[in-house]
Amino acid sequence: MTADGGNNEQWAQTAMFTASEVETQTGVPAATLRQWERRYGFPRPVRNASGYRLYSPGDVREIGIMLEHQRRGVSARLAAELTLRGVPVGHAGKQQPTPEPQPTPARAPVQTSELAHALAQALIAADNTRAGDLLAEAHAQLPVEDVMTHVMSPALVEIGALWAGGEITIAHERAASHYLRSRLSALMDIAGSEEGQGGSFGPLVVAACAPGEQHELGLMMLTLALRRRGVRVAYLGANVPLGDLTTFAHERQAQAILLGVNGEWALQGWVAGDWNGERWVPDSSSAEGAPARGAGRGRMLNGAGNALAPASSRPILQRLGLPVFLGGALMNARPELAAELGGIYAGPDATAATSIISEALNHASQAVPESGRKSRPDQNPKSGQNLKSDQEGEQP
Repeated sequence: MTADGGNNEQWAQTAMFTASEVETQTGVPAATLRQWERRYGFPRPVRNASGYRLYSPGDVREIGIMLEHQRRGVSARLAAELTLRGVPVGHAGKQQPTPEPQPTPARAPVQTSELAHALAQALIAADNTRAGDLLAEAHAQLPVEDVMTHVMSPALVEIGALWAGGEITIAHERAASHYLRSRLSALMDIAGSEEGQGGSFGPLVVAACAPGEQHELGLMMLTLALRRRGVRVAYLGANVPLGDLTTFAHERQAQAILLGVNGEWALQGWVAGDWNGERWVPDSSSAEGAPARGAGRGRMLNGAGNALAPASSRPILQRLGLPVFLGGALMNARPELAAELGGIYAGPDATAATSIISEALNHASQAVPESGRKSRPDQNPKSGQNLKSDQEGEQP
Protein backbone atom coordinates (compact mmCIF):
# COMPACT_ATOMS: atom_id res chain seq x y z
CA MET A 1 0.00 0.00 0.00
CA THR A 2 1.17 3.51 -0.68
CA ALA A 3 2.06 5.87 2.12
CA ASP A 4 -1.33 7.50 2.02
CA GLY A 5 -3.18 4.21 2.19
CA GLY A 6 -4.33 4.45 -1.41
CA ASN A 7 -3.68 1.00 -2.88
CA ASN A 8 -6.50 0.96 -5.43
CA GLU A 9 -6.00 -2.70 -6.38
CA GLN A 10 -6.19 -3.81 -2.75
CA TRP A 11 -9.31 -1.73 -2.24
CA ALA A 12 -10.90 -3.17 -5.40
CA GLN A 13 -10.46 -6.66 -3.97
CA THR A 14 -11.69 -5.81 -0.46
CA ALA A 15 -15.01 -7.54 0.16
CA MET A 16 -17.38 -5.02 1.70
CA PHE A 17 -20.83 -5.21 0.08
CA THR A 18 -23.64 -7.53 1.07
CA ALA A 19 -25.74 -9.30 -1.57
CA SER A 20 -28.57 -6.81 -1.06
CA GLU A 21 -26.16 -3.90 -1.60
CA VAL A 22 -24.87 -5.48 -4.81
CA GLU A 23 -28.47 -5.97 -5.93
CA THR A 24 -29.10 -2.26 -5.37
CA GLN A 25 -26.02 -1.27 -7.36
CA THR A 26 -26.37 -3.66 -10.30
CA GLY A 27 -30.04 -4.63 -10.43
CA VAL A 28 -29.13 -8.34 -10.28
CA PRO A 29 -31.25 -10.11 -7.62
CA ALA A 30 -29.35 -11.76 -4.78
CA ALA A 31 -30.91 -15.12 -5.74
CA THR A 32 -29.48 -14.78 -9.27
CA LEU A 33 -26.04 -13.99 -7.89
CA ARG A 34 -26.15 -17.21 -5.88
CA GLN A 35 -27.25 -19.18 -8.96
CA TRP A 36 -24.38 -17.74 -11.02
CA GLU A 37 -21.97 -18.63 -8.25
CA ARG A 38 -23.16 -22.25 -8.11
CA ARG A 39 -23.42 -22.80 -11.87
CA TYR A 40 -20.55 -20.80 -13.28
CA GLY A 41 -18.16 -20.13 -10.39
CA PHE A 42 -18.84 -16.43 -10.76
CA PRO A 43 -18.95 -14.07 -8.93
CA ARG A 44 -16.59 -15.16 -6.15
CA PRO A 45 -17.61 -13.54 -2.87
CA VAL A 46 -15.95 -14.29 0.44
CA ARG A 47 -17.84 -15.19 3.57
CA ASN A 48 -17.51 -13.42 6.87
CA ALA A 49 -17.41 -15.14 10.26
CA SER A 50 -21.23 -15.35 10.27
CA GLY A 51 -21.33 -17.03 6.87
CA TYR A 52 -22.72 -14.08 4.91
CA ARG A 53 -21.45 -13.39 1.40
CA LEU A 54 -19.49 -10.16 0.93
CA TYR A 55 -18.59 -8.79 -2.51
CA SER A 56 -15.72 -6.49 -3.47
CA PRO A 57 -15.85 -3.44 -5.77
CA GLY A 58 -14.07 -5.64 -8.31
CA ASP A 59 -16.89 -8.19 -8.09
CA VAL A 60 -19.44 -5.43 -8.70
CA ARG A 61 -17.50 -4.24 -11.76
CA GLU A 62 -17.31 -7.77 -13.20
CA ILE A 63 -21.03 -8.33 -12.63
CA GLY A 64 -21.62 -5.23 -14.73
CA ILE A 65 -19.39 -6.65 -17.48
CA MET A 66 -21.34 -9.93 -17.46
CA LEU A 67 -24.58 -8.02 -17.81
CA GLU A 68 -23.19 -6.16 -20.82
CA HIS A 69 -22.26 -9.47 -22.48
CA GLN A 70 -25.82 -10.72 -21.91
CA ARG A 71 -27.34 -7.55 -23.32
CA ARG A 72 -25.48 -8.32 -26.56
CA GLY A 73 -27.18 -11.71 -26.80
CA VAL A 74 -24.50 -13.85 -25.14
CA SER A 75 -25.82 -16.72 -23.00
CA ALA A 76 -25.34 -16.52 -19.24
CA ARG A 77 -22.86 -19.44 -19.22
CA LEU A 78 -20.73 -17.94 -21.98
CA ALA A 79 -21.03 -14.45 -20.48
CA ALA A 80 -19.64 -15.77 -17.19
CA GLU A 81 -16.80 -17.52 -19.00
CA LEU A 82 -15.93 -14.41 -21.00
CA THR A 83 -16.00 -12.28 -17.86
CA LEU A 84 -13.70 -14.65 -15.97
CA ARG A 85 -11.31 -14.69 -18.94
CA GLY A 86 -11.32 -10.90 -19.10
CA VAL A 87 -12.69 -10.78 -22.65
CA PRO A 88 -13.89 -7.23 -23.39
CA VAL A 89 -17.55 -6.68 -24.15
CA GLY A 90 -18.17 -7.03 -27.91
CA HIS A 91 -15.29 -9.50 -28.47
CA ALA A 92 -17.24 -12.72 -27.90
CA GLY A 93 -17.13 -13.61 -31.62
CA LYS A 94 -14.54 -12.79 -34.26
CA GLN A 95 -17.24 -11.56 -36.60
CA GLN A 96 -18.10 -8.76 -34.23
CA PRO A 97 -16.32 -5.47 -34.91
CA THR A 98 -14.34 -3.90 -32.16
CA PRO A 99 -16.61 -1.35 -30.54
CA GLU A 100 -15.55 2.22 -30.43
CA PRO A 101 -14.21 3.09 -26.99
CA GLN A 102 -16.78 4.99 -25.02
CA PRO A 103 -15.78 7.54 -22.43
CA THR A 104 -16.63 6.53 -18.91
CA PRO A 105 -19.39 8.77 -17.61
CA ALA A 106 -18.05 11.18 -15.06
CA ARG A 107 -19.35 10.51 -11.59
CA ALA A 108 -20.35 13.50 -9.56
CA PRO A 109 -17.90 14.14 -6.70
CA VAL A 110 -19.10 12.53 -3.52
CA GLN A 111 -20.24 14.99 -0.87
CA THR A 112 -19.06 13.31 2.30
CA SER A 113 -20.82 15.75 4.63
CA GLU A 114 -24.14 15.04 2.95
CA LEU A 115 -23.51 11.29 3.06
CA ALA A 116 -22.59 11.47 6.75
CA HIS A 117 -25.76 13.40 7.61
CA ALA A 118 -27.92 11.04 5.56
CA LEU A 119 -26.27 8.04 7.23
CA ALA A 120 -26.94 9.50 10.68
CA GLN A 121 -30.61 10.06 9.82
CA ALA A 122 -30.97 6.54 8.41
CA LEU A 123 -29.42 5.00 11.52
CA ILE A 124 -31.62 7.06 13.85
CA ALA A 125 -34.64 5.84 11.89
CA ALA A 126 -33.33 2.25 12.17
CA ASP A 127 -33.47 2.08 8.36
CA ASN A 128 -30.58 -0.33 7.89
CA THR A 129 -31.38 -0.83 4.21
CA ARG A 130 -30.96 2.87 3.56
CA ALA A 131 -27.83 2.95 5.73
CA GLY A 132 -26.37 0.09 3.70
CA ASP A 133 -27.13 1.87 0.44
CA LEU A 134 -25.40 5.02 1.65
CA LEU A 135 -22.31 3.13 2.77
CA ALA A 136 -22.26 1.24 -0.53
CA GLU A 137 -22.33 4.59 -2.35
CA ALA A 138 -19.47 5.85 -0.19
CA HIS A 139 -17.36 2.70 -0.68
CA ALA A 140 -17.90 2.86 -4.44
CA GLN A 141 -16.22 6.27 -4.61
CA LEU A 142 -13.88 6.49 -1.62
CA PRO A 143 -11.10 4.44 -0.02
CA VAL A 144 -12.16 2.57 3.10
CA GLU A 145 -10.11 4.94 5.28
CA ASP A 146 -11.98 7.97 3.92
CA VAL A 147 -15.34 6.29 4.44
CA MET A 148 -14.45 5.80 8.11
CA THR A 149 -12.98 9.26 8.61
CA HIS A 150 -15.36 11.40 6.57
CA VAL A 151 -18.64 9.46 6.63
CA MET A 152 -18.92 7.07 9.58
CA SER A 153 -17.17 9.23 12.18
CA PRO A 154 -19.15 12.44 11.46
CA ALA A 155 -22.38 10.42 11.49
CA LEU A 156 -21.48 9.09 14.95
CA VAL A 157 -20.66 12.61 16.15
CA GLU A 158 -24.04 13.87 14.92
CA ILE A 159 -25.87 10.99 16.62
CA GLY A 160 -23.97 11.61 19.85
CA ALA A 161 -24.84 15.30 19.79
CA LEU A 162 -28.53 14.52 19.27
CA TRP A 163 -28.50 12.12 22.19
CA ALA A 164 -26.67 14.62 24.42
CA GLY A 165 -29.29 17.22 23.51
CA GLY A 166 -32.14 14.89 24.43
CA GLU A 167 -33.48 14.70 20.87
CA ILE A 168 -33.03 10.92 20.63
CA THR A 169 -32.86 8.16 23.22
CA ILE A 170 -29.91 6.01 24.23
CA ALA A 171 -31.69 3.18 22.42
CA HIS A 172 -31.33 5.06 19.13
CA GLU A 173 -27.63 5.61 19.79
CA ARG A 174 -27.06 1.97 20.73
CA ALA A 175 -28.86 0.69 17.63
CA ALA A 176 -26.75 2.94 15.39
CA SER A 177 -23.53 1.89 17.11
CA HIS A 178 -24.46 -1.79 16.82
CA TYR A 179 -25.04 -1.47 13.09
CA LEU A 180 -21.73 0.27 12.43
CA ARG A 181 -19.93 -2.13 14.77
CA SER A 182 -21.17 -5.07 12.71
CA ARG A 183 -20.02 -3.42 9.48
CA LEU A 184 -16.58 -2.64 10.87
CA SER A 185 -16.24 -6.11 12.37
CA ALA A 186 -16.89 -7.73 8.99
CA LEU A 187 -14.33 -5.48 7.29
CA MET A 188 -11.79 -6.19 10.06
CA ASP A 189 -12.16 -9.93 9.49
CA ILE A 190 -11.65 -9.50 5.76
CA ALA A 191 -8.62 -7.23 6.19
CA GLY A 192 -6.70 -9.86 8.20
CA SER A 193 -6.09 -11.02 11.72
CA GLU A 194 -3.48 -10.90 14.42
CA GLU A 195 -2.26 -14.33 13.31
CA GLY A 196 -1.11 -13.01 9.97
CA GLN A 197 -3.54 -15.04 7.86
CA GLY A 198 -3.45 -14.32 4.17
CA GLY A 199 0.29 -13.66 4.06
CA SER A 200 0.35 -10.82 6.59
CA PHE A 201 3.58 -10.78 8.56
CA GLY A 202 5.46 -8.21 10.57
CA PRO A 203 4.94 -6.43 13.86
CA LEU A 204 2.01 -7.29 16.11
CA VAL A 205 0.04 -4.58 17.91
CA VAL A 206 -2.44 -5.36 20.68
CA ALA A 207 -5.40 -2.95 20.58
CA ALA A 208 -7.80 -2.43 23.48
CA CYS A 209 -9.94 0.20 25.14
CA ALA A 210 -8.64 1.51 28.46
CA PRO A 211 -10.17 0.26 31.72
CA GLY A 212 -13.70 1.65 32.00
CA GLU A 213 -13.80 2.66 28.33
CA GLN A 214 -16.82 1.15 26.54
CA HIS A 215 -16.73 3.19 23.32
CA GLU A 216 -14.83 1.02 20.85
CA LEU A 217 -15.89 2.12 17.36
CA GLY A 218 -12.96 4.51 16.93
CA LEU A 219 -10.52 1.80 17.96
CA MET A 220 -12.17 -0.62 15.53
CA MET A 221 -11.70 1.88 12.71
CA LEU A 222 -8.02 2.25 13.53
CA THR A 223 -7.60 -1.53 13.78
CA LEU A 224 -9.14 -1.90 10.32
CA ALA A 225 -6.89 0.81 8.87
CA LEU A 226 -3.78 -0.79 10.39
CA ARG A 227 -4.66 -4.25 9.11
CA ARG A 228 -5.20 -2.83 5.63
CA ARG A 229 -1.73 -1.30 5.96
CA GLY A 230 -0.27 -4.77 6.67
CA VAL A 231 0.14 -4.41 10.44
CA ARG A 232 -1.06 -7.41 12.46
CA VAL A 233 -3.47 -6.29 15.17
CA ALA A 234 -4.91 -8.40 17.99
CA TYR A 235 -8.16 -6.64 18.87
CA LEU A 236 -9.38 -7.11 22.47
CA GLY A 237 -12.33 -4.70 22.58
CA ALA A 238 -13.73 -2.55 25.37
CA ASN A 239 -12.74 -2.12 29.02
CA VAL A 240 -9.56 -4.19 29.38
CA PRO A 241 -7.64 -4.02 32.71
CA LEU A 242 -4.16 -2.64 32.26
CA GLY A 243 -2.37 -5.56 33.89
CA ASP A 244 -4.25 -8.15 31.84
CA LEU A 245 -3.58 -6.19 28.67
CA THR A 246 0.14 -6.02 29.45
CA THR A 247 0.37 -9.74 30.22
CA PHE A 248 -1.46 -10.66 27.02
CA ALA A 249 0.73 -8.38 24.90
CA HIS A 250 3.95 -9.86 26.25
CA GLU A 251 2.69 -13.43 25.92
CA ARG A 252 1.94 -12.76 22.25
CA GLN A 253 5.35 -11.07 21.79
CA ALA A 254 3.69 -7.90 20.58
CA GLN A 255 5.78 -4.94 19.54
CA ALA A 256 3.38 -2.27 20.79
CA ILE A 257 0.05 -1.60 22.50
CA LEU A 258 -2.71 0.62 21.13
CA LEU A 259 -5.01 2.07 23.80
CA GLY A 260 -8.33 3.82 23.17
CA VAL A 261 -9.24 6.60 25.63
CA ASN A 262 -12.30 8.71 24.90
CA GLY A 263 -13.07 10.40 28.22
CA GLU A 264 -11.75 11.17 31.71
CA TRP A 265 -13.74 8.20 33.01
CA ALA A 266 -11.21 5.93 31.30
CA LEU A 267 -8.36 7.29 33.45
CA GLN A 268 -9.90 6.33 36.77
CA GLY A 269 -9.60 2.55 36.81
CA TRP A 270 -5.90 2.05 36.14
CA VAL A 271 -4.06 -0.18 38.62
CA ALA A 272 -0.36 0.78 38.50
CA GLY A 273 2.31 -1.83 38.27
CA ASP A 274 5.42 -2.93 36.42
CA TRP A 275 6.31 -5.61 33.92
CA ASN A 276 9.37 -7.23 35.48
CA GLY A 277 10.37 -9.14 32.38
CA GLU A 278 8.31 -12.21 33.25
CA ARG A 279 5.02 -11.08 34.73
CA TRP A 280 2.89 -8.08 35.69
CA VAL A 281 3.50 -6.94 39.28
CA PRO A 282 0.88 -4.45 40.56
CA ASP A 283 1.94 -1.80 43.05
CA SER A 284 0.97 -2.75 46.58
CA SER A 285 -0.55 0.72 47.00
CA SER A 286 -2.68 0.46 43.88
CA ALA A 287 -6.44 0.54 44.23
CA GLU A 288 -9.16 0.22 41.65
CA GLY A 289 -10.47 3.63 40.79
CA ALA A 290 -7.25 5.52 41.45
CA PRO A 291 -6.63 8.23 38.84
CA ALA A 292 -4.11 7.10 36.28
CA ARG A 293 -1.98 10.23 36.42
CA GLY A 294 -1.36 9.80 40.14
CA ALA A 295 -0.69 6.08 40.05
CA GLY A 296 2.77 4.95 41.05
CA ARG A 297 4.02 8.30 42.35
CA GLY A 298 5.17 9.35 45.81
CA ARG A 299 5.83 7.18 48.89
CA MET A 300 3.56 4.44 50.21
CA LEU A 301 2.76 3.43 53.81
CA ASN A 302 2.26 -0.08 55.13
CA GLY A 303 -0.44 -1.10 57.62
CA ALA A 304 1.63 0.16 60.57
CA GLY A 305 2.14 3.54 58.97
CA ASN A 306 5.79 2.95 58.18
CA ALA A 307 7.22 4.22 54.95
CA LEU A 308 7.91 1.64 52.26
CA ALA A 309 10.19 1.95 49.28
CA PRO A 310 9.07 4.78 46.97
CA ALA A 311 6.92 3.72 44.07
CA SER A 312 8.27 4.14 40.57
CA SER A 313 8.33 7.77 39.50
CA ARG A 314 8.03 6.80 35.85
CA PRO A 315 4.69 7.52 34.15
CA ILE A 316 2.44 4.50 34.29
CA LEU A 317 2.57 3.56 30.62
CA GLN A 318 6.38 3.59 30.56
CA ARG A 319 6.27 0.72 33.05
CA LEU A 320 4.55 -1.76 30.73
CA GLY A 321 7.70 -2.83 28.88
CA LEU A 322 6.20 -1.91 25.49
CA PRO A 323 5.53 1.35 23.65
CA VAL A 324 1.90 2.43 24.04
CA PHE A 325 0.11 4.45 21.37
CA LEU A 326 -2.89 6.45 22.61
CA GLY A 327 -5.90 7.45 20.55
CA GLY A 328 -9.48 8.53 21.09
CA ALA A 329 -11.54 11.65 21.72
CA LEU A 330 -9.81 12.61 24.97
CA MET A 331 -6.37 12.32 23.40
CA ASN A 332 -7.49 14.42 20.44
CA ALA A 333 -8.80 17.11 22.78
CA ARG A 334 -5.72 17.01 25.03
CA PRO A 335 -2.82 15.37 23.18
CA GLU A 336 -0.37 16.45 25.88
CA LEU A 337 -1.91 13.78 28.15
CA ALA A 338 -0.24 11.08 26.07
CA ALA A 339 3.26 12.16 27.13
CA GLU A 340 2.09 12.73 30.72
CA LEU A 341 0.89 9.13 30.86
CA GLY A 342 4.08 7.87 29.22
CA GLY A 343 2.53 7.03 25.87
CA ILE A 344 2.66 8.26 22.28
CA TYR A 345 -0.16 10.31 20.78
CA ALA A 346 -1.36 8.33 17.76
CA GLY A 347 -2.96 11.21 15.87
CA PRO A 348 -6.39 12.75 15.28
CA ASP A 349 -7.94 10.13 12.98
CA ALA A 350 -7.48 6.64 11.57
CA THR A 351 -5.50 7.78 8.53
CA ALA A 352 -2.99 9.87 10.49
CA ALA A 353 -2.69 7.30 13.26
CA THR A 354 -2.06 4.50 10.79
CA SER A 355 0.85 6.40 9.27
CA ILE A 356 2.34 7.32 12.64
CA ILE A 357 2.08 3.81 14.09
CA SER A 358 3.16 1.87 11.01
CA GLU A 359 6.11 4.16 10.37
CA ALA A 360 7.24 3.93 14.01
CA LEU A 361 6.98 0.14 13.97
CA ASN A 362 8.73 -0.09 10.62
CA HIS A 363 11.56 2.09 11.91
CA ALA A 364 11.96 -0.12 14.96
CA SER A 365 11.86 -3.38 12.99
CA GLN A 366 14.36 -2.15 10.39
CA ALA A 367 16.75 -1.18 13.17
CA VAL A 368 16.82 -4.77 14.49
CA PRO A 369 19.65 -6.79 12.88
CA GLU A 370 18.92 -10.37 11.89
CA SER A 371 21.17 -11.63 14.67
CA GLY A 372 19.30 -9.61 17.25
CA ARG A 373 15.66 -10.53 16.62
CA LYS A 374 15.24 -11.79 20.19
CA SER A 375 15.96 -8.42 21.75
CA ARG A 376 13.22 -6.61 23.65
CA PRO A 377 10.43 -5.58 21.25
CA ASP A 378 10.23 -2.09 22.72
CA GLN A 379 13.90 -1.40 22.15
CA ASN A 380 15.56 0.17 19.14
CA PRO A 381 18.82 -1.87 19.13
CA LYS A 382 20.44 0.65 16.81
CA SER A 383 20.24 3.40 19.38
CA GLY A 384 19.54 1.42 22.54
CA GLN A 385 16.63 3.73 23.28
CA ASN A 386 13.03 2.86 23.92
CA LEU A 387 10.66 3.43 20.99
CA LYS A 388 8.65 5.76 23.24
CA SER A 389 11.60 8.12 23.62
CA ASP A 390 12.14 8.30 19.89
CA GLN A 391 8.51 9.16 19.21
CA GLU A 392 7.50 11.22 22.24
CA GLY A 393 6.13 14.58 21.29
CA GLU A 394 5.90 13.74 17.61
CA GLN A 395 2.87 15.31 16.02
CA PRO A 396 1.19 14.22 12.80
